Amino acid sequence: MTTDFPLRIANPADPAPEFPWPNGKRCAVLPAFDVDAETAWLQYDAKNTDRLVTLSFGGYEERVGVPKILEYLRSVEIKATFFLPGWVVEVHPRMCEAIVRDGHEIGHHGYSHKRPDPADFEQDKEEIDKAFEVFKRVLGVTPVGYRAPSGENYNELLGYLRDRGIIYSSSFRDDIRPYRHKLRDGSKGPVELPVNMSFDDWLYGLSQRFSPRPMFPKEHVLSIWNGELDQTREWGGLVSMVMHPQVTGRPMRLGILRDFLARARGYGDVWIATGKEIAEHFLAHEKAAGL
Repeated sequence: MTTDFPLRIANPADPAPEFPWPNGKRCAVLPAFDVDAETAWLQYDAKNTDRLVTLSFGGYEERVGVPKILEYLRSVEIKATFFLPGWVVEVHPRMCEAIVRDGHEIGHHGYSHKRPDPADFEQDKEEIDKAFEVFKRVLGVTPVGYRAPSGENYNELLGYLRDRGIIYSSSFRDDIRPYRHKLRDGSKGPVELPVNMSFDDWLYGLSQRFSPRPMFPKEHVLSIWNGELDQTREWGGLVSMVMHPQVTGRPMRLGILRDFLARARGYGDVWIATGKEIAEHFLAHEKAAGL
């Protein structure tokens, strides 16, 4: 007995175009944080609402994680992208205002960190709209970048995000260079800044959710990150990072990021930029090429 899956390619986007990085750079690094706070645990299990120790993992972000990350970024004069759920903005406004005050990019990460599902399109649209309203009301910003909660997306939602003014997504795992989404009706979707799963800190710092091994030591993580960066640089690609302040904001974990970005900077030909900057560079190339 066979299963009849739809006979269509999952992602109909054209291959990622070749274009130079600015100022002779060989590759790009997007330091990006998913500031999920308590939503990481609430969306995983609604019963966690009253499990205060479980929620304290997320609460660490405002108390310690984000302030320490901001302090570090100020010290090295690096601007990053912070993807925020709208719920987090409403519950932790001071933390989110501090991110804006330091000049970092704010990205859209849903409202409640609900995982998008094609069966819930109307609800997913409400999540997008509600978060946009919160960003404007509380922070005075309108994000142009989107990272899918739990890393999931679908055709109709990509179109809706485009129509709401999102110019780029950073969610897919299928390339090492930016490309333009193509929707099933043939129209253009947002630019994609694809993610390399090797740079998702959750796998190394809170991996007890996924495997019996609870923690990866600094040397192991740095070995993976440095190796991926070296080869991505050789290929002229993009490193899109997925960091969570409840992981990378921990003392030793922040040291991993510090050492990694210092090494990237040490090359002298690695462009460290926000998602918006990278997407705008892609769009400028696309326009110049008449694509």
